[in-house]
Amino acid sequence: MFGYSLETVYLGVLIVSGSLTLLYILLSDMIDGVFEMPDHPWFSPQLILSFFTVGSACGFLFERYTGMSSALIALISAGIAIIVVLLLHFFVFIPLRSAETSLNYSETDLEGSLAKVIVTVPSDGFGEILLQRKSGAISKPAKSMDNEEIASGTEVIIVKMENGVAVVAKHDPYYISSLHKGGYA
Repeated sequence: MFGYSLETVYLGVLIVSGSLTLLYILLSDMIDGVFEMPDHPWFSPQLILSFFTVGSACGFLFERYTGMSSALIALISAGIAIIVVLLLHFFVFIPLRSAETSLNYSETDLEGSLAKVIVTVPSDGFGEILLQRKSGAISKPAKSMDNEEIASGTEVIIVKMENGVAVVAKHDPYYISSLHKGGYA
């Protein structure tokens, strides 16, 4: 092909596509921002580059170590590359894409959450609470909803958030009150 053996062509494609894959992995955020490429999961650059990398690696190895015909090697290499790309897509890229969601939270997400008082909340002042979340522990300043003192170690529920301060009430698992997310009695 073009005066070169197929083994050399496969090796050249492998080197170029492997290098581009490595560059894309390192610079993907910048490249995606500069070129404004549509985000289609089946035509993403990492899948296309992975296809060429795996296909050319298989083609090179088959050309080098087997006596099969070049057409059969191209078909087998393409088939292996498609299978590997599908496995990458479903078992690596999709889970990574869903894991990329931010660990940030909004204050309204905290409303209705249970927390533990770590610094006593005085009746007319501020204390501190600790929330355990999947992404880790969060401490927030807190004030009492009913202007009553809440001792350290008490379990509370966040009734609402006001300017970064949690308005809390003592949590009683056996008492169903009119307190709910988004408002209070």
